[in-house]
Amino acid sequence: MDSDHQVIVATGVSNQAPDVEHLEPMVQRIAATAAALPEVKSLDAGYWSEDNAKACTDQGIDAYKRCEEAKGYATDRLPSKRGPMPRDADTKSRTARKLRSKAGSAIYAQR
Repeated sequence: MDSDHQVIVATGVSNQAPDVEHLEPMVQRIAATAAALPEVKSLDAGYWSEDNAKACTDQGIDAYKRCEEAKGYATDRLPSKRGPMPRDADTKSRTARKLRSKAGSAIYAQR
C-alpha cells in the first residue's frame, strides 16, 4: 500500500449472522474514529444486500463487496470481466464485475 492511502479499521462483535444489519453501525464507527466516512470500503458477502449497496453509494463510499456467494445469487450470471456492462445488469452483477477487475481484486485483497 502506498503512502497516499490510509487504512482505517473499526471493530464490532455480534453473535448474529449474516452481518447485513451491521453495515451502517460499522460505517458510523469508522466515521467516529476517523472523523470522516471512508472513500473505499471492502466487505465480505455477509454484508451484501441491495440496501447496503445503495447506502454505500448514497454516502459516496466505493464499496467492494463479495456478493457471488451471497444467498440466491447464480454464479452463472456473473458478467464478463471485459467489454461493456450489459444494460440490464443488476446491482449484484455490477458489484461482482467491479470486484473481479484487476483494480477491484487488489482493493479487496487488502481486506
